[in-house]
Amino acid sequence: KPSTIMDTMTTAIPGYSDAASHRPVAVRFDRVSFAYGPDPVLDNVSFHIHEGEFAALVGPNGSGKTTLLRLLLGLASPSSGTIEVLGSPPHTARESLGYVPQHAAYDSAFPISVEEVVRMGRLRGTRSRYSPGDLQAVARALEQADVADLRARPYAALSGGQRRRVLVARALAAEPRLLVLDEPTANMDSESETRLYRVLGELKGKATILVVTHDTLFVSDLTDAVLCVGERGARRGDVVRHASIPVTAGVIPGTHGVRQVLHDTHLSPDECCGKDARA
Repeated sequence: KPSTIMDTMTTAIPGYSDAASHRPVAVRFDRVSFAYGPDPVLDNVSFHIHEGEFAALVGPNGSGKTTLLRLLLGLASPSSGTIEVLGSPPHTARESLGYVPQHAAYDSAFPISVEEVVRMGRLRGTRSRYSPGDLQAVARALEQADVADLRARPYAALSGGQRRRVLVARALAAEPRLLVLDEPTANMDSESETRLYRVLGELKGKATILVVTHDTLFVSDLTDAVLCVGERGARRGDVVRHASIPVTAGVIPGTHGVRQVLHDTHLSPDECCGKDARA
């Protein structure tokens, strides 16, 4: 009989496959530190995410999530340590990344359609024309993000949830190997949130997905790996990998289709996949 949560997680699970543990690493931070002047933000941080995983980066506001994103996207360089994204330094891997920002500034008076926004995902360098392959990728992205019926609508006329899915489509148009979403459900109603996660569920396994959120208690049931930054009681500037368990529908109001983060578990890099990360 298992005596602890960790013992429970290491018992056999019906249908479990450890195939994920043999996949290449998509993102690796190795002893990374970063500071803004004299103020340290990250201190000797090490973690990794495997290709095809759905990972959640959680932490309260001001904990360092934005700094981690900037480092991953190649918009900042670490003070020490190394970062690899898809086997390359971050700044050389950008064309293989899709990024959905929390806030996307735009001029509401600018007459741009949904399809034209999604086409931006195919822009490369100074090229100004779209090839037939580009247009096919845009059409697929519109369908994948469930916004094909909005393609001719003005972007400014959409709801917040619709705009977020259009930005997901723009990222998907680039056919990314790694999709990063910063607070994707912020200010989104429950129906829009459900539709967004349905889209992400269909993408899971086809691309590596990293969702950044300030909700430290619950993550989507799609989540394979939970990375917590700036947690109370943990070493300042550290990133800790936690286990998570499914929440039975109805047990906690408003938590359908989610997993509860187990903050009393700290998983080592060798316990990063499958049964060790999900109970």
